[in-house]
Amino acid sequence: MRKWNAVLSMGILVLFLLHAVIGGFQLSGILSGGGSILTVLSWVMVCLIAVHALLGVILTVQTLSAQKKAGTVYRKENRMFRVRRISGFAVMLLILSHIVIFLGSSEGGVYRLNPFGTAQLISQMLLVLSIAVHVLTNIRPLMLALGVRGFREFFTDILLILSVILCFCGAAFLIYFLRWQQI
Repeated sequence: MRKWNAVLSMGILVLFLLHAVIGGFQLSGILSGGGSILTVLSWVMVCLIAVHALLGVILTVQTLSAQKKAGTVYRKENRMFRVRRISGFAVMLLILSHIVIFLGSSEGGVYRLNPFGTAQLISQMLLVLSIAVHVLTNIRPLMLALGVRGFREFFTDILLILSVILCFCGAAFLIYFLRWQQI
């Protein structure tokens, strides 16, 4: 099950990077929004995230059951375990916020976006931060689960790419916020 979760995680990561880059350009006003293929890919990513969350819950229950049987908790040693679970839960809640903010509505055949104010900006910045924490704390176990050997250079490349894209996303949300303030 861990191997399937790892493969699923890579698929989510690829879709997320695509979503983040294209969405960032749309929020910045460089690209027009609303492509049907992009919408389908976004919903596919949501479905994959739901399956990933379900597998994460199952694996967490198995781990906690094993700890209980062993009679040891290792609180200090399992700090990363807890950070991974908490950040994953935060990502799930903030993704729901992201969907609500950017889903919009159709009125009279015209697509209308929801207002994007300070609360929405803060929630989206928290989403970027929680994704960063979740991916950065899980990238090493992911590489191990996928059997990548000598992943130190690959790990550095992933960190660099992810950092640039997450900074780009944060900047795009800020630009989008500023554009809404001008309306």
